[in-house]
Amino acid sequence: MKIVLGTLMTFVLIGAIHADEGGKPIPSSVISDPAPDPAHPPHSAQVLVPSHGLGMNALFYLAGGVGPHPTVVLLHGFPGNEQNLDLAQAIRRAGWNVLTLHYRGAWGSPGIFSIHNVLEDANAAVTFVRRPDIAKKFDIDTHRIVLGGHSMGGFASASHARTDEHLLGVFLIDAWNVGNTGDEFAKVSGPARAALVKKEFDDIGNSLHGATAMSTAAEVSVHRKDWNFLSWAKDLTRCPLLVIGASKAGGEENRQLAEAVTRDGGKVTAVTIQTDHSFQDNRIALAAEVVDWLQKLPN
Repeated sequence: MKIVLGTLMTFVLIGAIHADEGGKPIPSSVISDPAPDPAHPPHSAQVLVPSHGLGMNALFYLAGGVGPHPTVVLLHGFPGNEQNLDLAQAIRRAGWNVLTLHYRGAWGSPGIFSIHNVLEDANAAVTFVRRPDIAKKFDIDTHRIVLGGHSMGGFASASHARTDEHLLGVFLIDAWNVGNTGDEFAKVSGPARAALVKKEFDDIGNSLHGATAMSTAAEVSVHRKDWNFLSWAKDLTRCPLLVIGASKAGGEENRQLAEAVTRDGGKVTAVTIQTDHSFQDNRIALAAEVVDWLQKLPN
């Protein structure tokens, strides 16, 4: 028997190599690393995204390989304990840049936090990745920008998409219908309202500057009509839309939104996953749905 020493064999997994419970193939980038590209390795870069005179703390996950690369702006929810960075990594492995950020007043970014400011910050983040100097520096294909987010980030993504005709696509991960929550708060008062607010916003901790559970409840109550995303359906038909709902949380409202946008002529992919709002036990399934949808967008 001839023994050869010092030989390294590398096996590269290409395409989908497993399937979820429904038999749908899982993209390889969700569960395996890409082939190394020593000349153009993946890397990350800390940046400050300008919004109304302040710099939001942000991190670019930059894809390996020769660019320019399509780019996702990924927005976290309220208050941002779940940042979905595993999803960001899976998207990057699929060949996309991903910009993650903390809104003004959130998690050390300067300024005052409010949901109104979050909507402005989402607009600012998309403007940032389209800037010619930023696109050149970080190898961004400005014709292939996708905006997506979880919970409040999904709400902000949908809000931005109403007026942006140049996005390649938008994805919503169990998006929070802020207006509906405002309706619920407006129905009660006194101790009952305080108890409901405490239950709804029990995880703020020290993460948000200038905002409390009660101030946030007051804000969403004031805007309950204009922040109900079910009224936005006609304006969400500009680009492909992926809506992923969680059956134990906002799945029903997300399904209703997907159906409303479809009725108005939008191109919608709708999925409901049997899980909670944070997709605690379905992270692979979540990433698989997002990456599969991204890979099917036009070049």
